[in-house]
Amino acid sequence: MGRYREPTLITSVRAWRLRRGLSQETLARALGLSRQAIHAIESGQHIPSTAIALRLARALDCRVEDLFSLPETTDTREAELPSAWPVRPTARVRLAQVHGRLIAQPLTGAEGFTTPADGIITQQIDAQHVRVILHTSPEQVSQTLLLAGCAPALGLLTAHAGQWGRDLRAHWIPTGSLTALRALARGDVHLAGTHLRDPQSGDTLPAIQQELAGRSVVVVTLARWFDGLLLPPGNPLRIRQPADLLRPGVTIVNREDGAGSRLAFDTWLAEHGLAGEQVRGYRHILTSHEAVAAAVAHGLAAAGPGIQPAAEAFGLDFLPLSEERFDLVIPAELFDSPRVQRLLDLATSWRFRRELEAARGYDLEPLGTVVARLHAGAA
Repeated sequence: MGRYREPTLITSVRAWRLRRGLSQETLARALGLSRQAIHAIESGQHIPSTAIALRLARALDCRVEDLFSLPETTDTREAELPSAWPVRPTARVRLAQVHGRLIAQPLTGAEGFTTPADGIITQQIDAQHVRVILHTSPEQVSQTLLLAGCAPALGLLTAHAGQWGRDLRAHWIPTGSLTALRALARGDVHLAGTHLRDPQSGDTLPAIQQELAGRSVVVVTLARWFDGLLLPPGNPLRIRQPADLLRPGVTIVNREDGAGSRLAFDTWLAEHGLAGEQVRGYRHILTSHEAVAAAVAHGLAAAGPGIQPAAEAFGLDFLPLSEERFDLVIPAELFDSPRVQRLLDLATSWRFRRELEAARGYDLEPLGTVVARLHAGAA
């Protein structure tokens, strides 16, 4: 991987030249220079003398400091990637301190277009470690919480956290429940969200105990909802039973193994004596509720497993399969920390509750309830 080099001088000559409607040739003639000299100045390959800089400012009707500036002092740190990840030369990342490790979480997908980066990777040291230029202060990085899970409500919660106060920042990492729990077990995130419902008990706790047997955690409910099938408006193919998915022309999209909605879907099929491989599109995997809802809404699939809030957000029909609880899993040593308590205060505030109620599909009666305190070694 290449190394990013900070310029010794930042030049805005080209921008000012274009603003004045001048070509390189025209500007060069006005200054008695060659076009190649202007190109070298604009590209940062040549630092002009004081006299040339003053003449450029006069020709472009601006100040010298408008044309040239020194780069800001950069803060470069070594950070750890949460897992093996192919890094691009200037990869944009979120940054957070998790149990003393600086974690660089890549900004991918839609977030890669819309979310400001906390830092830019400048060098890959080895498979797991990189060097990062900070685009935010170390204080903000130390205040940042990383939340992994599939619930769109987590995205809304972290967005509100950005407005809550200067001492609270939070980033949502959209991922399936099992992936979120394993990220928490590895220490790559601060909190994990899960709705992996155990078929025997109907609870989320067995999966939490299995994946985090070595950690003491507090389990707090965010909401209840229905898992089910997302269907086009009006359900034109009249899909009501698993056998309906076997009809000619019916193709689905699916969630990844370990996602709560995938588990609910597989359980439903098994209860009716069907294997997933019998359903066309079963191996067409999408990694978020929003992606499944978008595929169904745009006619790319006849159905897909998901949650009722996703159906409501995209104006889809919904076939409920099971009611489930979405829980936040918080390491016991972080539960009483000011950052986590402020996040929980925000999650239980009237403002956040009212927004989720307006979104529809969430049962908020258990919001904020501590349902379990699990101790290390319990399984």
